[in-house]
Amino acid sequence: MSTAVSSSRAIGLIAKREFTVQVMKKSFVISNVIILAVIIGGIIAYSIFSGGDDEDRDVVGIVGDQSIASVISATGDTVGNPVEIREISDAGAARSDVESGDVAVALVPGDAGAYTAITDSELTGALRAVVEGSVSSQATDAALAEQGVDRASLAEAAANAVVTVEAIDPPDPEAGQRVALSLAAVFILYAQIIGFGMYVAMGVVEEKSSRVVELLLSTVKPLQLLWGKIIGIGAVGILQLALYGAAGVGAGLATGTLTVTGTALSVFAGTLGWFVLGFAFFAVLYAAGGSMVSRQEDVNSTTMPLLLLIMAMFFAAFYSVGDPESTLSNVLSWIPPFSAVMMPLRIAAGVAPIYQIVGTALIMAATTAGLAVIAAKIYQRSILRIGKTVTWKEAFAR
Repeated sequence: MSTAVSSSRAIGLIAKREFTVQVMKKSFVISNVIILAVIIGGIIAYSIFSGGDDEDRDVVGIVGDQSIASVISATGDTVGNPVEIREISDAGAARSDVESGDVAVALVPGDAGAYTAITDSELTGALRAVVEGSVSSQATDAALAEQGVDRASLAEAAANAVVTVEAIDPPDPEAGQRVALSLAAVFILYAQIIGFGMYVAMGVVEEKSSRVVELLLSTVKPLQLLWGKIIGIGAVGILQLALYGAAGVGAGLATGTLTVTGTALSVFAGTLGWFVLGFAFFAVLYAAGGSMVSRQEDVNSTTMPLLLLIMAMFFAAFYSVGDPESTLSNVLSWIPPFSAVMMPLRIAAGVAPIYQIVGTALIMAATTAGLAVIAAKIYQRSILRIGKTVTWKEAFAR
């Protein structure tokens, strides 16, 4: 029992040392302050300059009697093309406003309820439907009034005559935000796993090349040093990821850029959880790769296969962003380490059932545990070998 406690304490001390060294670096603090400022500032700028409803509305000018204004506004809202109404003094001013682009169309009243629509070129699309429908509706109301028909009674009688749309596959109004969250999760995981995996490898080779590792191994075991380094650097990665996620989600919700609160929070939590699993999977391999070389310049030679695997994962994820329910996305979600990026993507898209989230996480954890045993043996065999680079073939063969 005392050995276990001693081992835990040793790993904890090493992890604390690695965490402190990383977060106390001036470059780490400055870079993260800048990135956080860019994230928050970018979201605020997007919310300001992306435009509101008023900027998207067509402006309809009306000359003279403004009684049709309310009809046009109501018709525009009904057909999903809201318009802004502007009163114009006369036909000459109407032409000037159309020529200058101040209004999209100007209506000049004629005889018997007719109107002349002045436009720059032609009146088409939804705006034409709004104008023609409004003129027709006003003329109908006027004719009914002349016949003594009570409009209120007519409206009450026709109130139940509505069309109810029953869509078999209704569109997701939040699909755009889900895609944006998917892309953000995939990109952040890509950068974090590569970045902090390299931190592990560079830290291992730095200690090895400076012979510091020999001093450390005189008091702690190789596996304690390995896991302490992975846990410490992994904690830094989680802290950084949490800061980025909190800043992005918080700014998005505060500015109204994000409205899918539940989805945003689930993506945030899922990204953190899958970073832990993905980082652990690759960190043990990066540590093994770092232990196989004696110079930092040689790290890329042993970690290149890991980089290629990570790139394959994320190319597959980006390919699946447009169709997260595809067979490829579903199958890769069950295969480590692809599940580390495919599952956050599917969670963001809202297509990941609970059993799949739990099942893939358990498979990923079990695979990482088995891989850690192999990587730890490579680390033990290679960490004290100075000089010639140990190849992966030699590392596995020993």
